[in-house]
Amino acid sequence: MVKIHEKYIRRCIEISKKALGTAAPNPMVGAVITYKDSIIGEGYTSAYGGAHAEVNAIKSVKDKSLLPNSSIYVSLEPCSHFGKTPPCVDLIIKHQIKKVFIGIMDPNNKVSGRGIKKLKEAGCEVTFGILEKECRFHLRRFLSHHEKKRPYIILKWAQTKDSFLAPSKEMREGDPSPYWISNTLSRQRVHKWRTEEQAILAGTNTVLQDNPGLNVRDWYGNSPSRIIIDKELKIPCSCKIFDTSIASTIILTENSNKQSYFPEVDYELIDFKNNVPYEICKVLFKKAINSVLVEGGSFTLNSFLNANLWDEARVFTGPGIFQNGIKAPYIPIKKLMEKERIGKDYLETYFND
Repeated sequence: MVKIHEKYIRRCIEISKKALGTAAPNPMVGAVITYKDSIIGEGYTSAYGGAHAEVNAIKSVKDKSLLPNSSIYVSLEPCSHFGKTPPCVDLIIKHQIKKVFIGIMDPNNKVSGRGIKKLKEAGCEVTFGILEKECRFHLRRFLSHHEKKRPYIILKWAQTKDSFLAPSKEMREGDPSPYWISNTLSRQRVHKWRTEEQAILAGTNTVLQDNPGLNVRDWYGNSPSRIIIDKELKIPCSCKIFDTSIASTIILTENSNKQSYFPEVDYELIDFKNNVPYEICKVLFKKAINSVLVEGGSFTLNSFLNANLWDEARVFTGPGIFQNGIKAPYIPIKKLMEKERIGKDYLETYFND
């Protein structure tokens, strides 16, 4: 019987992946409704502001008369508070669904066991803690926000076979054209990742040297908010990151002179004398940004590594060799989880436990 419950929670996880990049800052949740061991309805979290997974699952059931004798499986505890939508537990109780199976409890202090308590008080039989490890990994962005009070941090870079991020100054002067370390398929993968996270972060030097748009171009989906570290507001307004028609931009600075601020751009003051990655995390937590893809240069990447403020590192290694230049970051404790070949590139994914 336990395996049956795991089967349906696993299905909840699978369908909720469709909400990656659209549900945040809400969690991407899946819900499955069964009747006599057959699925009669399922749903996942709509884009932010829309219906939750349980609502979509119940709505999908054609014969609502079956619901009082059905079971509902949800990867995360149903909400019990009014937000942009009414509480999901109220809808479950309204339709008299008597058996509720839950992956993990919701750490949000607005829920945190209250959903389970309300269901039990209404006479529902509630079971939770099913595939807890898998559910926690799937919901890691949401959990990081509520448990660690910071976004889930993904570091990304491309390095040559001899571990350089960029060529030497002499090489750049000899040939100023862009040096692509990774191939087009790898770069397309990065654009896919951008659609999955709420924000993307880069430092001053990266913007000044490369003038990146930091938006989504080679994949379909929403562009993330751009977080730019610019301590002294050195970046000229002609740079692409100031084009807010393609994505929003937040500048992190110590310059409080609002006359220097660019219209339609959000400016946040941080203390650069403090631990800068920690300061960045405070701002992103305040803005309910649950995940950030760090695509900065060596200084920015190493600052997060040195502060041990990172959760994943995704590293492309191309076949080229520079022999000299800017060294790629070094991950002190490596826990390689995945290695994939993309053409002549290799993609390695590390997790920081």
